[in-house]
Amino acid sequence: MTRPFSSRPLSTYRLQFREGMTFDKAAELAPYIKRLGVSHLYASPIFAATSGSTHGYDVTDSNRFDPDLGGQEGFDRLSAALKAEGLGLIVDIVPNHMASSLENPWWRSIVEWGADSPHARTFDVDWSRPLTLTVLGGSFEEAVQKGEIKLGLDAQAGVIGLSYYEQVFPLAPSTYAQALKAVDLPLARHLESLAEKADPGAEDDFHAAVRQAFSEDAAGTSALEEALAALKPAQITEIAEAQPYRLMDWKKAASGLSYRRFFEIAGLAGLRVEDEPVFTASHALILDLVEKGVVQGLRIDHVDGLADPKAYLERLRAAVGPDVPIVVEKIIEEEERVPEDWPVEGTTGYEFIAALARLFTVKDGLDTLARAYDRFAPGDPYETLLHDAKMLMLQENFEGEVSTLTRIGREAAGPGVESDETFAAALRALVAGFTVYRTYGTTGALSPADETVLDDALAAAAIDLSTQEREALGAIEAILKGRSPSAAATDFRTRFQQLSGPVMAKAMEDTAFYRHNRFLALNEVGGNPVEPHLTVDAFHDAMIRRVVEQPEALSTTSTHDTKRGEDSRARLYALSQAPERWIEAVQRWHGQNAGAVQALKDGAAPEPAVEWGLYQALAGAWPVGLKTDDAKGIEAFGSRFAAYVEKMIREAKLRSFWAEPNEAYEAAVQEFVRGLLSSQEFLRDFAATLGPYALTGLYNGLAQTLVKIAAPGVPDIYQGSETEDLSLVDPDNRRMPDFARLARLAEAPARMRLDLDALESGAAKQSLVRLGLAARQAQPALFLEGDYRPLTLSGDHAHRFVAFARVSGAQAAVMVAPVRIHELLEASGAQGLDMAAGEITVHLPQDLAGRVWQDRLGEHGGSMTAGDALALSASAAAPFLLMTTG
Repeated sequence: MTRPFSSRPLSTYRLQFREGMTFDKAAELAPYIKRLGVSHLYASPIFAATSGSTHGYDVTDSNRFDPDLGGQEGFDRLSAALKAEGLGLIVDIVPNHMASSLENPWWRSIVEWGADSPHARTFDVDWSRPLTLTVLGGSFEEAVQKGEIKLGLDAQAGVIGLSYYEQVFPLAPSTYAQALKAVDLPLARHLESLAEKADPGAEDDFHAAVRQAFSEDAAGTSALEEALAALKPAQITEIAEAQPYRLMDWKKAASGLSYRRFFEIAGLAGLRVEDEPVFTASHALILDLVEKGVVQGLRIDHVDGLADPKAYLERLRAAVGPDVPIVVEKIIEEEERVPEDWPVEGTTGYEFIAALARLFTVKDGLDTLARAYDRFAPGDPYETLLHDAKMLMLQENFEGEVSTLTRIGREAAGPGVESDETFAAALRALVAGFTVYRTYGTTGALSPADETVLDDALAAAAIDLSTQEREALGAIEAILKGRSPSAAATDFRTRFQQLSGPVMAKAMEDTAFYRHNRFLALNEVGGNPVEPHLTVDAFHDAMIRRVVEQPEALSTTSTHDTKRGEDSRARLYALSQAPERWIEAVQRWHGQNAGAVQALKDGAAPEPAVEWGLYQALAGAWPVGLKTDDAKGIEAFGSRFAAYVEKMIREAKLRSFWAEPNEAYEAAVQEFVRGLLSSQEFLRDFAATLGPYALTGLYNGLAQTLVKIAAPGVPDIYQGSETEDLSLVDPDNRRMPDFARLARLAEAPARMRLDLDALESGAAKQSLVRLGLAARQAQPALFLEGDYRPLTLSGDHAHRFVAFARVSGAQAAVMVAPVRIHELLEASGAQGLDMAAGEITVHLPQDLAGRVWQDRLGEHGGSMTAGDALALSASAAAPFLLMTTG
């Protein structure tokens, strides 16, 4: 690694812009972020997005700062504030898609001009048919008959168009004459003349001329509006059919779209960033910011959505140079690797969360929970649920993509495939057989790793196919392996790989994870609900790989997309460490609340699997310090939890759906939850049961924070998670933290106090962050480049702790953290844990023996000389230890 340490992130702090977070608000936070010891602010998308966007991934102009955040001037103030504090800036960019909104000038252009637009190839559109705009609440014909669709004008945009409520979809200038032929006004003739001469290459001039015509003839404009509004439905329909687009029912998006979208969101249209002009146009501002040194790093959103991720990343790397860190949002499964030839530092870190699960989850305890869950809610195993979810996605949510691939694939395969349905069945089976998100074949041969993935999927797919479908599967194999070269084959190969990832994501993260409620701590992005390797050694193996493959990837524990906050998972891990007590409680609550379960025509509400999941979700999210008699606090929490419940049952896609909510079922489940939160009998029992797990969760939260700081990778702190993060899935996890409270906590000296007040207030966790990040800043080479070595522990409770060293030449660090301590805490409380820690000895390898070690978690940073062992009791913060030497 040749980059200077000054340009390499040592730690990041993720801020979610919007929802109150502006450039000026972020600038105010710069001193606080610096005080934590963070090196780089890590910003969610900051460029112009659709009005009211809550996340910024619906970009409308990638070359303009969002005015809602403060625009250029606000960004300049933020940049100055970061520079004053010595903080770098990493920006989240979105190369895969933009908003398919009239607010997006590039999209507006293709709506108006169709295939003649200068941006016709900016988006991944099938121009063999009209552009589909899924904006209607029903059929086009119904909307016209009801008068919802009329002909109108947009004076500000300078267009005549089809008006649907607040939106005016511009008419193609070539159809102005048709639309205005029955209007006997001088203004109409003038507009016809302007439209006749209109040039898509000079569209701004055309719109300016139309705006001027409207402004100069106010009376004529008013009369024109009246005349257009009086057109009959048949006339409106005739004009609409002449447009390069079609307005259609939003519920038909799954089958009828003419463009590639992000996942199943019709409001996000795929960019053809593989084309150099599109790359250049969509990256102009961010590359300028990098060149000027204002932005020091990039996070690439949804890299798997791109036609050719490797080629994109190589082009980006060439544009930004070798010194700018690049991380990619990519889910890698346990045996998967980030392709070695990608010029990136690594991923955004979801696999790190999965590695942590191996540390804190006890396999025997999970098996006990699994048996109880199967008795409580008998059903299919997770593997079957996931496969069924994939087939649901392929048959319904991604029906249009499958149809498009079938058409292209049959052309590429040539004669021999019996029918479209035969080919589609083979295609669905193959995508459902994938165990990773996608492969990365382009025009050349697949890599050996990708060929193995494909062969495994082919074998899985073939099992239940007919003879004819297997023949179609063979044709697909030939295309994907490059044995049938043609333009259609290349197109098929690209689109197939752009489909398998979204299908996996939606089927697993947004469907199966909400159906399989056995142990919610493992139902996390990048995780595996049936993780087989739940051992400390498995964590060590993952870190040994990590230090070799992606030592500067982000190590995250919470993000804007995680299913629950890091401390919620930390608390739930404890259930696997004492499952019997939890199982008894669930059985007791089930009996107490049996009368609140409603018998509907389609079954019990909630059904057992949902009821089991609700108790766990409540346990994970119950706020620290919330008392059972705090009516106002419970009401506020209940409002947040109700939103989670709605998402939980709609994402499961079993009895209710986003497009078609089952109102009776949803009302019954929500009433059940309200009953739980209003029953003092239940709440007192719940709080008493939760108490010991919650205490373990506080220690687990500290332990995973310390591991994150010391392990290979760059620790990423999601906004507010430097104290407790018990958030639920988005949008709950995107709420603005109480930064005033966080700043007040940080005013005190960083001290690793482990009394209950410090644990519950978050002061202990924030202090750990500050002390740990200070250690990283003091020895950057050690933590960025150091080897990873598992260490041996001895003592009666050694199996409850994890220990490792980081070594870089003369510099070294040793970390010890408690990871499986619930039984100790429940039996003897903090005193029992302290006694157990006092007996732990850390055995040092020969090259680390005899050194002087500095305690990084102690208030005064004491030092000691150790032979071939360190006593955990030597740490001022025992049972946590972080010591460095050199």
